[in-house]
Amino acid sequence: MTLSNKDLAEKLAAYFDEHIGDVIADMNEIMSIDSAYSQPAEGKPFGEGSAAALAWGAAQGEKLGLKVKNFDNYAVSMTYGDDPVLGILSHLDVVPAGEGWSFEPHAATVKDGVIYGRGAIDDKGPSVAVLWAIKALQELNVPLSKGFRVIFGGNEEGGCEDIEHYEKLEAFPPMVFTPDGSFPVLNCEKGMVHLTFSAPFANDEISEIACGSVINAIPDKCRVTAGGAEKLYCGKSAHGSRPENGDNAAVRFLADYKDENTLLKALAKLFPVGEYDGASCKMGFSDELTGSMTCALTMLNTRGGRLCGGIDIRYPIDRNYAEVSGIITNVLKENGFEIDECSGMEPHYVSADTPLVQTLLAVYADVKGEKGEPIAEGGITYVHNTEGGVAFGAEFPWENNNMHGADEHISIETLKINLNMYANAIARLCR
Repeated sequence: MTLSNKDLAEKLAAYFDEHIGDVIADMNEIMSIDSAYSQPAEGKPFGEGSAAALAWGAAQGEKLGLKVKNFDNYAVSMTYGDDPVLGILSHLDVVPAGEGWSFEPHAATVKDGVIYGRGAIDDKGPSVAVLWAIKALQELNVPLSKGFRVIFGGNEEGGCEDIEHYEKLEAFPPMVFTPDGSFPVLNCEKGMVHLTFSAPFANDEISEIACGSVINAIPDKCRVTAGGAEKLYCGKSAHGSRPENGDNAAVRFLADYKDENTLLKALAKLFPVGEYDGASCKMGFSDELTGSMTCALTMLNTRGGRLCGGIDIRYPIDRNYAEVSGIITNVLKENGFEIDECSGMEPHYVSADTPLVQTLLAVYADVKGEKGEPIAEGGITYVHNTEGGVAFGAEFPWENNNMHGADEHISIETLKINLNMYANAIARLCR
């Protein structure tokens, strides 16, 4: 006899309560692999670590009896059944560990009900949750009449070349979700502009500025060498799409700098402390569905006699890349900077009325015990360029899990919710 949704949810919850220690052990395995992008090697387009993480994922799929395919170490897929109707897309690469950790970054360290380590929330922890969701359905003998496919990629943090390659060789199923965003369901993602700029820099006082190494993270430290002495400005890291969750060390330095250097003074005016929406850069856009845009100075370094910077912008869906990139490039040029690189993505939107979104919202309501509504965010999830794809977890909008920062983490409570969400979602969408 087929279990009701309620009875199945109860059985799954009991199963995960019993096996949570094993889930964390698997998290520790994959999180111990440093899968940040490194020097490519033959057959390993994103480096040794990324390839090792994909091999780990493939091995887990084989243990589950799924049909596993490796796509030239760009991605691996693992399929249950024929003609899968559901795809679950997650990534096993991570951003570099960086500094400032209280725990070993390449491990799953549990303290006071929280699991710390690089990838805990983005996306290694959620990837393990997906695998254990499948394992639970198998061990509880839950019948599935439709197939599904899990796809693990190895280059989400580096620009999604993994999925571009994957799609040339294998099509996505008609429904796709990723655990690379927020609950309840993230069906609307802002557009993005990533821009780097520079200008000749000669300063009698300042010999070096070192702040930020990746464009999509708020820098938590800014080292400035001036007059032979080093000064360290400390802030708090956050994801580039959520600058309000951090304290930008680059902006702190610019606000404190009192010399007459025109380039630094210009940047101080363009990026004042406490401003997140780019108003001083002649933007400040917002719309009813997606809310206010964000604009953050995420890198500021001296290199080769030049002052080099990076900017992360997330803009509302009523704007487009050409408009926003045009404004920010003109503002920078007006202030003496040259544009080195500029790239981005248009906004992504999926109607809340689709069967996929409605089913996921029903699962959320049952697992969480409360009704949820689709949400919009600035983060670019793994399905941003996938037609009809949405994000389903892995965190909640009110959580700050230090994604891309030191002490990235997920609470055991949220991990259990992940497990229950994904198992119930697969069961309902594939019955």
